[in-house]
Amino acid sequence: MNKQPIGIFDSGVGGTSIWKEVCELLPYEDTIYLADSNNAPYGPKGKEAIINLSIKNTELLLEKGSKIIIVACNTATTNAIDYLRETYKVPFIGIEPAIKPAALQTKTNAIGILATKGTLSSELFSKTSGLFASHVNVVEQVGEGIVQFIESGQLYSTEMKSLLKVYLKPMIDANIDYLVLGCTHYPYLMPLLIDLLPAHVKIIDSGEAVARQTKAILNKHNLINTKNRTSISQLYTNQDPKVMTALLDYKFDVSYLDF
Repeated sequence: MNKQPIGIFDSGVGGTSIWKEVCELLPYEDTIYLADSNNAPYGPKGKEAIINLSIKNTELLLEKGSKIIIVACNTATTNAIDYLRETYKVPFIGIEPAIKPAALQTKTNAIGILATKGTLSSELFSKTSGLFASHVNVVEQVGEGIVQFIESGQLYSTEMKSLLKVYLKPMIDANIDYLVLGCTHYPYLMPLLIDLLPAHVKIIDSGEAVARQTKAILNKHNLINTKNRTSISQLYTNQDPKVMTALLDYKFDVSYLDF
């Protein structure tokens, strides 16, 4: 079973930021990535709908032989991962905003969280924030519209820049020194965020930590592929493949799949 692929799904193309980190840390592992762009973003949807979409994605990845599944979506993690773990036998790796390191390291006692509505309103986020960030000023911002711009190929559009300026202003006014990205689409905003934020603000996402956790769980279950080989990555989307191909700098083939 250690030769079987790592399955990854997200509400769209954003989870490829996680996929990249996994491929870099685990170069001999085959991967299957599902971009459920038809249903992006998951954030505004209710918990039941998010669970049902997560079930659909999980069962497709299991049909394709996945030995472990990464829920590369903050909203799906916070709303559905408990159900998935209770229902299916394979290990699941979830994503949640990196509030803890930001709250522990802040010098200005103010941090910003840019995330989807589904993540910020979830029980898991509330619990994590209360546990680690009760002593600091947490400036939360729902990133409404960001996912749609990225999914439609408008990452560096004038409209995106204008939207980010509005979202970041309360954080800058509060003198944050850490910005936590609470959606796997958001690391693709990094060049824009660096340009718009004061130089002292550090930006944190969960990609590298998720890759390390995936490796640890694979080792724990004796599922890691240690054979020196060229890995195979299968990338699927249920929307126009050109958007994901462009996001990946045309270095990978993306296939359309109706799911």
